[in-house]
Amino acid sequence: MRVRDLLSKKPSDVVTIGPHDAITSGAERLIAYGIGALPVVDAAGSLSGLLSERDIAGAVGRSVQNLPSMTVEQGMRRPAPVCAADDGLHDVMVRMTRERLRHLVVLENGRVAGVLSVGDLVKHRLDELETEAGVLRDYVAAHRAATYT
Repeated sequence: MRVRDLLSKKPSDVVTIGPHDAITSGAERLIAYGIGALPVVDAAGSLSGLLSERDIAGAVGRSVQNLPSMTVEQGMRRPAPVCAADDGLHDVMVRMTRERLRHLVVLENGRVAGVLSVGDLVKHRLDELETEAGVLRDYVAAHRAATYT
C-alpha cells in the first residue's frame, strides 16, 4: 500500500499556515481542527516548514514571555520532514520510527498533498489486523465444520 492510498481515506482539505502568521494562531488552528501539525506554506504555495504541537511547546519553553509576538517561522521545523505520495507505507513507518517523527508532509508533484501522522498509520495497521483476525476466524470455523461433517 502507498501513502496516497492512505491519504485517499482522509479529508482532502489540507490545513496550512503561513510563515509570518503568529505562532499563537498556529496553536489555535491545531486546536480548532483537532490536528497535531500544520504545513507552513509561503505565499507562492511552497513548503517552508512544519509547525507541530511539539514545536509550539518548545517555543513556550524557550521564551514564554515573547510568545504573543512570535511568528510561525520562529518556531517551525525546517526543513519539513516530507515523503512522496508514491512511497510505500512500510518504508514510511520505518523512517518515522527511526527518526522519531510524528508527522510527515506528503508531497505530490512538488505540492503539499496532505499530512501523514503516526495516528493514521496506527489506525491503518489496526484495520489490517482486524481484517486478518476475521479471515483467520473464518478459516478456523470452516476447518472445524469440514472436520466434524
